[in-house]
Order: sequence, then C-alpha cells, then structure tokens
Amino acid sequence: MKVSQRTEYGLRAMVAIASMAGERRPVPLSAVAEAEGIPEQFLDQIVMQLRKAGFVKSVRGVNGGYLLSRPAEEISVGSVVRVLEGSLAPMGCIGDGELTVAEEFCDRASHCHTRSVWLRVMAAVTRALDSISLADVMRDEVPLMQAL
Repeated sequence: MKVSQRTEYGLRAMVAIASMAGERRPVPLSAVAEAEGIPEQFLDQIVMQLRKAGFVKSVRGVNGGYLLSRPAEEISVGSVVRVLEGSLAPMGCIGDGELTVAEEFCDRASHCHTRSVWLRVMAAVTRALDSISLADVMRDEVPLMQAL
C-alpha cells in the first residue's frame, strides 16, 4: 500500500491541530501549514474533507481556526486514512472484502487462490492503523518493532 501525499499531510495536520489546540484554542490553518510545511491551499482542501467527515470543526472569527471534534484518543489513524485515502484494500479485487464487489473487478475473484493473501494484508493493515490513535502518535507510543 502506498499512501498519498494527501493522506500524509492530512494525518500530520490532524496531529498538529491536536498538539497546537491545547485547551480548546482554535488553530489557524496558516499556523498548521507553516508548522508542517504544507501548502496552505492544499491543506485547506484536505481539512475541508476532514471537517465533512466529522474529525475537525471550524471556529469563525478573529481568533478562529480548527479544533478536533472529539478527543485525540478517540480518533484512530485508520479512520483518518480511510477518509483521505479511501479503501485500504491493496488490490482492486478486494474492494471492502465483499465478493460481489470483487467480481466486478475480476472474473476470477470467486475462485482465486491468491485473493486470500490480499484479504489478510488488508486485515493486518486495518488492524494496525485502527489500533493507533492520534494521541498515540502525539506521544509517539508506537514502538517500531511493534509495528513490524
């Protein structure tokens, strides 16, 4: 699985908003863009997608900006990645794991011996990403060897 720049920037922005917001103080998008080295126009598009998905909320006004919509402990990396990236399936024939979707991509899906490999890969990636919260990332509590 290759993660897009949109997803990389989106996850970094979520962590930055969580870190910079402190006690519910909105973070201006310009501050996030500067701190993370992300083009502000691109970040604006990404944050709009995250807002529509319910991960962040905006506060208007002079002291406005963005806040997480719920605690960082309650937001998994996996949920953010799925919003920005789409399905975590490594192959088109996996879809979201449903056979009817798979058969739209490949007429061998119902009797393919290697499909189970890709289903396992998707399950492992999903479990790994869903087990990490934004709070974990902020605290850097995910040991490298655990991830491997």
